[in-house]
Amino acid sequence: MSQPSSDAARLEMRDIRKAFGAQIALGGVSLKIHAGEVHALVGENGAGKSTLMKILSGAYQPDSGTMFVDGQPYAPANPADGRQRGVGMIYQELSIAPHLSVAENIWLGIEPQKGLVLDRTKMRTEAQATLAGLGHGTIDVDQPAGQLSVSHQQIVEIARALSMGCKIIVFDEPTSSLAQADVQRLFDLIDQLSRRGLAIIYISHFLEEVRRLSSRLTILRDGQSVACHVTSAITDDAIVAEMVGREVKDLYPRSQRQLGEILLEATIPQRGTLTLRRGEVVGLCGLVGAGRTEFLRAVFGLEENTSQKITIAGHSQLAEPRNNWLHRMGLVSENRKEEGLALELSIADNVCLPALKKVAKLGFVSPATCEAHTVEWIDKFGIRCQGPNQAIGRLSGGNQQKAAIARLLEADCDILLLDEPTRGIDIAAKAKIYEIIDQLVADPIRPRAVLMVSSYLPELLGVCDRIAAVRRGQVGEATPVAQTNSEKLMRAATGV
Repeated sequence: MSQPSSDAARLEMRDIRKAFGAQIALGGVSLKIHAGEVHALVGENGAGKSTLMKILSGAYQPDSGTMFVDGQPYAPANPADGRQRGVGMIYQELSIAPHLSVAENIWLGIEPQKGLVLDRTKMRTEAQATLAGLGHGTIDVDQPAGQLSVSHQQIVEIARALSMGCKIIVFDEPTSSLAQADVQRLFDLIDQLSRRGLAIIYISHFLEEVRRLSSRLTILRDGQSVACHVTSAITDDAIVAEMVGREVKDLYPRSQRQLGEILLEATIPQRGTLTLRRGEVVGLCGLVGAGRTEFLRAVFGLEENTSQKITIAGHSQLAEPRNNWLHRMGLVSENRKEEGLALELSIADNVCLPALKKVAKLGFVSPATCEAHTVEWIDKFGIRCQGPNQAIGRLSGGNQQKAAIARLLEADCDILLLDEPTRGIDIAAKAKIYEIIDQLVADPIRPRAVLMVSSYLPELLGVCDRIAAVRRGQVGEATPVAQTNSEKLMRAATGV
């Protein structure tokens, strides 16, 4: 049996390998984390992060390799065994039992007995004490967990891990469904847990979060652990370069942009006015629920009872999707899986659907022409797929997003409305989306115009030329990026 290294860590995973048939998911990954450390795990979708964590939790069994917890061999038979042996998982998709009380969720699987019945007094008392220790003693332990906010449900899951005696907690994309204030509270809690000596593994696509929380990070690529770095000693560009296996010159590329004529003038009653020029990117920021998406959808004509008019390239018209498509405006919804893509259809069908006349011969759609057009977009955007006939629902989120943008360009759109274009995709895919946006607006022959909504301020500041804050449904004045920063934008968004 392998022995742990002399500088015993809280967790050590050595040369972990896992294959699913002929597909190698992990080709030898090693990871070492010490007590009191927040260690980030970063990599593209498909790099092996989820498989590695499922092996750590006990959901998968490794083909080879060894694991140690506090210097002792660790080989959980299943997730319950993993939790009992000190490893807790906080997944992006929370595993709350909504119909059970908060106390019952915290004690789920380890319920204390008093004779032949549950010791509910102990459950309530100790659940309350655990929540108070996390700074959330006001949560009602008798309330059904399904009635809590997402952030409080997350706290309940953390309390469950602590009640089970977990010494290692994995946070997998924990901020994806949280408002900004809840994100900061989660960060403070993770800081508290690390000070208490817990080992934290933090998985995120947001490098800003990785820098805020972690002291070290491990980069995975193609099922291999590429490198381990002190977080403060490596740049964002270097992280992305190691993730994708090539140099990335700039996470937010900015080519020379030449502003042209006004392509879009939108005055939405009770919401505000915004203009967009050819060759520029304008961003909309604001708190969750401020009305950013609603403004974008109103411009495209998707809001109910919409009667307002917009002006595209000097032509005034009713804001409705059909008119907008005819005048070369397209929208990529933040909910691409339900509103933007037909997941069961092929990539080619999705890309060519809004522009069937371009791929038709004698009034009939030509599959060969459709495939040829799609292959051009696959090559241009670097869409990772088996080919144009692969079902688009089987692509990663980043590749689906590239195809969704290609769909607008196949339809010859000059104005692209992008709602949270990088939500839920990995850093390398984000870098490619930023590159695509930059190329579109800086194209010397036919520069496009982009109006985008994002909850991630560094993204807006890196990509946009102007940014407008949306507050309580009202769109403010778009300010040049050179004249603003994150603090000013948050002040405008919150009214402080």
